[in-house]
Amino acid sequence: MSATPAGTRVLVVEDDLHLAAGVMENLRAEGYEVSAAADGEQALAWLREQGCALIVLDVMLPGIDGFGVCRTLREQGNNTPVLFLTARGDPVDRVRGLESGGDDYLAKPFHLQEFLLRVRAILRRWDWYRSASATAATAVLRFGGNEVDFRAFRARAWNGEPQELTEKEAMILKVLAEHAGEIVSREDLLERVWGYDVFPSTRTVDNFILRLRKRFEKDPARPRHFLTVWGVGYRFLTEGEP
Repeated sequence: MSATPAGTRVLVVEDDLHLAAGVMENLRAEGYEVSAAADGEQALAWLREQGCALIVLDVMLPGIDGFGVCRTLREQGNNTPVLFLTARGDPVDRVRGLESGGDDYLAKPFHLQEFLLRVRAILRRWDWYRSASATAATAVLRFGGNEVDFRAFRARAWNGEPQELTEKEAMILKVLAEHAGEIVSREDLLERVWGYDVFPSTRTVDNFILRLRKRFEKDPARPRHFLTVWGVGYRFLTEGEP
C-alpha cells in the first residue's frame, strides 16, 4: 500500500545537522511543515508511522544509505517522491539514484533557491499525476487485455499476472496514454516525469519503456503497444499495432 502524502509535510533525512537546519528553515519559510531524521533507519521507522508529500534524502548516510532507503520504500509500495541530496555529482550516481526510484537529484553544494524550485517542481508533477488519475474514467487504463490502476500503482497483465508498478513506470504510462497514437519524444517524457536537468542522457527513458514492454507486451521483442519511433521517441497504441 502506498503511503498517502500528508499535505505539504516534508521529511528531511540528513546527518549534517548544520545543513539540515538550513534546509528545514528555508522549507518552513516557504510554508511547508517539516520533520527530520538523521539516518536511514530512523527515516524508515518514521515513514512506517506517518506520511509526507516529499522526502529530501541525503545519499551518504550512516548505516543504510539514501539509495537503500529509497529502494526499500519502493519495495514496500511507498511511492512518496524523493529528492536526493549528495556530494556525489557523478552522472553514474545520478542515474543510479533516479533508477532506484528517486524523482530528482541535487548535488552539494547547492543554492537554496534552486533547491526550493526543485521541491516545487516535484510537488507540481505529483499534483498533475494525482489530478490526472482522480476520476474513474482516468484512473484505469485498459489495453490489449492489460488493466492498469494508476491510483493504486497496480496492474493485471494480459496473462492474468498481477503487476506492481513503480511511480515512474506509472507516470510514463500516464503520459503516453494521454497522447495515445501520437509520437512522444524522450525529451518530453523526461520533462513531464522527471523535470529539467535530471539525466545526462535519455537512455533511462528507454530502460523504463523496456520494463513496461516486459510487463504488458505478449512478445516484448516485437511490441504492439509501446512502439519505438527511431531517433524521436515512442508511440503508444491501446489497440495495438496490427
